[in-house]
Amino acid sequence: MTPAESATAKIQVLNVGTFHFGKTSDAHATEFDENAAQNQQRVHELAQKLAAFKPTVICVEKIPSKNDTLNTAYQNFLKNSEYLPTYDGEISMLAFEIGRLAQVDCLYGIDNHMGYNYSVGDFIEASPELENSIDPETYLQLTNAPFKDHPELAARVNRYEQSDLLEQFRLINEPTYLDFLINANADKLLYVGLEDGFEGADNAAIFYQRNMRIFSNLNRVRLKKDDRVLILMGGAHTAFLREFFKRSPKFEMVNTLDYL
Repeated sequence: MTPAESATAKIQVLNVGTFHFGKTSDAHATEFDENAAQNQQRVHELAQKLAAFKPTVICVEKIPSKNDTLNTAYQNFLKNSEYLPTYDGEISMLAFEIGRLAQVDCLYGIDNHMGYNYSVGDFIEASPELENSIDPETYLQLTNAPFKDHPELAARVNRYEQSDLLEQFRLINEPTYLDFLINANADKLLYVGLEDGFEGADNAAIFYQRNMRIFSNLNRVRLKKDDRVLILMGGAHTAFLREFFKRSPKFEMVNTLDYL
């Protein structure tokens, strides 16, 4: 790399969306038995694929104040990594194993917790005494037929629960599916409100704010130009981070599907 290229090089990022392996407060959950031997093997194989990115830094869906606890658990795993621990879902199973394979020293939590009501639109639509005064037609289309313009993707979504782990990850990380996750978690609420109110938009704004804070937490991590950052978070966060990375003068995303 020439000095000029070095001066303009961006930090490489592999931005990976996942479902939550354990219990989750998310609107949608995936049935996944973390203790099944077959699933343990599939996680091993997935970790090998993602470790091929050769990350030097791994960030996960944990708040930064838990970093000490997170890394104590990670170091304990490195001492006895024969069996993937399930107590922290995809973090302890997948992120720890990627870190082990890539010989990453520690992990960083970059999450930020904010409460918001992503069901406010559904509540209004289900309440006869309430009326969505903004655009119920578009809201219901985004709720009931989000993939009507993408029939091939709709077919993959319909067989999602019957797909193996790798195919589920491939689906979650499809650009069109990531766009859907932003709609499902936030943007469809922009079509919801009572009278002249902004009940939907105000809740969507909280979710936007949470993801902007996550991106800010990422920027708190002291990175070098030659670092390679792997981020493993729930798909909706991945979708928002993708939008921030696109415009960033600091980061450059690689194609996640190339590693799946």
